[in-house]
Amino acid sequence: MTEQRPQLADAWKGLSRKLLPFADVASDDLPLTQLLRLSLFQVSVGMILTLLAGTLNRVMIVELFVPTWLVALMISLPLVFAPLRALIGHKSDAHVSVFGWRRGPYIWFGSLFMFGGLAIMPFALILLSGAGEAPAWIGQLGAAFAFLLVGAGLHTTQTAGLALATDIAPVDVRPRVVALLYVMLLVGMGVSALIYGALLTDFSHDKLVRVIQGSAVVVIVLNVIALWRQEVRNPAVIEGTAQTANFKQSWHKLMSDVRSKRLLMAVGVGSMAFSMQDILLEPYGAELLGMTVSETTRLTAVFAFGTILGFAAAAKGLVIGLETHRLGAIGVLIGVVAFTLVIFAQPLGVPMIFQIGTFLIGLGGGLFSVCMLTSAMELAESSDSGIALGAWGAVQATAAGFALAIGGAIKDGVDALMSTGLFWQGLDQTAIGYSVVYHIEILLLFVTLVVLGPIAAHARQEAVDKNSKFGLAAFPD
Repeated sequence: MTEQRPQLADAWKGLSRKLLPFADVASDDLPLTQLLRLSLFQVSVGMILTLLAGTLNRVMIVELFVPTWLVALMISLPLVFAPLRALIGHKSDAHVSVFGWRRGPYIWFGSLFMFGGLAIMPFALILLSGAGEAPAWIGQLGAAFAFLLVGAGLHTTQTAGLALATDIAPVDVRPRVVALLYVMLLVGMGVSALIYGALLTDFSHDKLVRVIQGSAVVVIVLNVIALWRQEVRNPAVIEGTAQTANFKQSWHKLMSDVRSKRLLMAVGVGSMAFSMQDILLEPYGAELLGMTVSETTRLTAVFAFGTILGFAAAAKGLVIGLETHRLGAIGVLIGVVAFTLVIFAQPLGVPMIFQIGTFLIGLGGGLFSVCMLTSAMELAESSDSGIALGAWGAVQATAAGFALAIGGAIKDGVDALMSTGLFWQGLDQTAIGYSVVYHIEILLLFVTLVVLGPIAAHARQEAVDKNSKFGLAAFPD
């Protein structure tokens, strides 16, 4: 019996690594506890995204009676800083610190920006609604400043945090590190949505102030814990950063590689393709398939479940050696199937097909996102990680935000044309606007495949050249 105990212990150890999510991402250089602490910056980012795009969106329109166009303008202000992520990343690459820190100061000041924006935001929103004694224009300026501060902090923190993860993660586990960071972003969004919903059940101005300012404190606490003892104090780094090229030179170096241009183009087009329908899924189910509020709300969980499976599948595939861009292309193909199912769900009148399509959108989008971020991390091997990841973040965030805006605009524009009675007579006019958007997304996914093709082929050829041996292995397959 005693002899069986070591074998039983080994069996349990092996079993736990298979059952526990991301248990095999840890290494001697990067323990799992350190990685989980670092991922807390993604939790704070997810919390802010939920607060801005979910909770405050509803509160400003329903409880504070702010005009919808003004709400849309305020919510979109954080995207102003998305194109600057490449510059932020470069600055963190070239940052000169007495202690040799590069990423830490940017994560810290990004956290301070978010804290400051959230601290003044509730009072500005109350003034914006006209409930205060000051003129409404003061509330408008204050709210705009608050949203800009939060946006600047969010993009700075996430860019520097991803670059720090690239710096400290061994190359062989980076795909799983990327997947874990994405999962923690979803965790932050999901948990904070439940908390905000519970805290703001009985809405009042006092509760709004406490919830938003409480979020400011949580952001600081989470990011301090995430940053604590992550970046090694190395004054020798100053000697290297003192000679770092300026942003123009670093950007030219990054873009001189054709693969970098194609990758960023694929990220932009693919992000648009997967994001254009974000605000249309639930209305589609309700308006065209007669789904209840409860059923359409569950679509968010179905989509999130598919996304998490996409993250896990990408991490597993990349770890076992599948080519990054080919795996990302598989995610794009899954997206094509998903949007096709969504389109056919309406004429067939089968909500289950729509739910399966929603799940596959999350699966394909998750697979594509992890692969593209991993590819950006691979670019960092030949360039500074900050500017490479900053460029990825700038393109991804800007493309997704633009897609959200034009998705709704295209649908409304098509509906307006339909109302004139000049086009598509005899068809279900309610479905045409949605269908046009989904067809455009399928077209964009095929464009993404065209852009990714040469990169995948080049990467495959590099792998063949690297591993080629004299003999049968040298013959083409």
